[in-house]
Formats: sequence, structure tokens, C-alpha cells
Amino acid sequence: MSWDNLLQAGFIISLITSGIRLAVPVLLAVLGEIITERAGVQNLGLEGIMAFGAFAGFAAAFATDSGILGLLAGILAGMLMGLLMGYFAVTLKVNQVIAGISLVLLGQGAANFFYRQIFGVSQRPPRIAGFPEMPIPLLSDIPYLGDILFRHNVVVYLTVLLVILIWIALFETTWGLKVRAVGEHPSAADTSGVNVAGIRYACTILGAAFAGLGGAVLSVAQMKLFTENMVAGRGWIAIALVIFSRWHPGLALAGAVLFGLADALQFRFQALGFEAVPYEFLLMLPYILTIIVLLAGGRRGAAPAALGTPYEKE
Repeated sequence: MSWDNLLQAGFIISLITSGIRLAVPVLLAVLGEIITERAGVQNLGLEGIMAFGAFAGFAAAFATDSGILGLLAGILAGMLMGLLMGYFAVTLKVNQVIAGISLVLLGQGAANFFYRQIFGVSQRPPRIAGFPEMPIPLLSDIPYLGDILFRHNVVVYLTVLLVILIWIALFETTWGLKVRAVGEHPSAADTSGVNVAGIRYACTILGAAFAGLGGAVLSVAQMKLFTENMVAGRGWIAIALVIFSRWHPGLALAGAVLFGLADALQFRFQALGFEAVPYEFLLMLPYILTIIVLLAGGRRGAAPAALGTPYEKE
């Protein structure tokens, strides 16, 4: 394979299309963490929540032969983990960094344990059908753009819709105003009659539900199987992209797509036997790119003032 192959239209369209699909699990986790952190709770347990959501989603989809039920199981698994995080952060008021890391270990360990108990260890792990491609009539026929934007499965379209809905909810509704007030000035919000603990609990559970859904998308809609360590750092990258996005859903979309493109590029380089770049560097490419954009964009970001600080009512 030569550099000329990389400039062909077919390769570029395929690369961007795959990049958009690969961005979805990370983007869902980023959207959830934005909601959580806007309310003042820092949930660093995304890696474990995504792993548990991936297992729950795969197990449910395998048992029921339904991708939709698989995604719902991932959401439920995330909500359970979010409830635990809320109990640690809001009720017990423990150090949120320690609580988050505990969730990482718990989620990864539980996912691997239950998977081995149910499916055993095999050289050929069981697979599921996943979701079929769903081209949008007329729009999918647009040259180049139709292949890139309008030939995905239903999960991709719903994720883009969620970006818009969360954007509106956070910045154009009374609920969003309360969430941001709790994350910035919880004492003032409390004085105004806002239930600080209730908002933080709800946002932590909702944010974890998004992360669980992201994990389920990874196993049910993309890989169509479950393997240990399949999340592969995406939870940590999601946390980094929250900072890059400055806690805004629109910038989160851009950051996640950038990561997805880098991920798609390393997959294609490996598949095509591209030998000009060492294999190990290709594997690191998405993570190196994430660090670069984090350093470039994170300097101008301003976290919610009460992020990570337990609220004590006076």
C-alpha cells in the first residue's frame, strides 16, 4: 500500500464513515459525564461502567436475540453503577476520585466474572446479529455526503439526536439551569429551593446510564461480541474529552469524531498492511491524538466551580 492509496475518494469516505461509527460509544460517555459534572459530581468510573454496560448489553442481546433489549440492559447496568456512585459522592460524601477508581475496578471485574460464569472461556466467543445499516431515503443517495452521513445504523442517528437534546436541556430549560446552578453555586441553589442532593443523584445516575449505553453500543452494535478489556481506555478518553469540550455537547461531538477518525485510521492501516508506520505507533494513535487535543483545548476550559466538592447544607 502506498501514500497514493490514502488519497483515493473511496478510502477517505470509508475512513470518515467508520470514524463516525467508532465515535458513538465515546460520545455517549462524554455526554453523560457532561451532565454529571455540570451538577458538580466528578465520576471517574466511566471505564468500569462502560465495561459493565458492554457485558450486560451483550448478555441481554444474546439471550433475547434483540439488540434493543441489549441496549436497554446496558442503560440499566449503567444506572445501577450511577446509583452506587451517587451514594458514595452525595450521601457518604467520600473522595470522588477514590470512588470513581473503585467503580472502574468493580465494573471491569464484575463484567469479566459474570461473562466467564455465563459463557465460559472459548477461542471463538459467541456473536450476536447487531443492528443492520439503515440508509435514509433520498439523503443516502447524495454523492459522497450520503455515504458518510446517511448510511449508518439507528444507534448513530439516535446519538446525534441526543447531542441536540442534551444541548437544549442544559442551556434552554429550567432543569438545565438548576443543574448548572448546583454545579456552580450549590449553596445559592439550595437557598433558592433547589434540591441539591436530588439533582446530583439524578444527574449521576443519568450520566452513568449514558456510559452504560456507550458500552452496550460497543458490544451490541459495533463488535457484536464481548471480550475482556474491550473498552480499551475509552472511558478515560471520554473524561479527557469532557475537558476538551469545555462541558459543552457540541464540542463533545467534535472531539469524539476526532477520536473516532484516529481509531478508524489505525484499524485501516493495520488491515491494509501499511508498513511505513510501526504497528505499535498505530495502536497508540487515537490516544496520542486525544492527549494533543486535550493539551490544546483544555487550557481554555473552565470547570464548574463546585465540581468534585461534596455539598454540606449550612
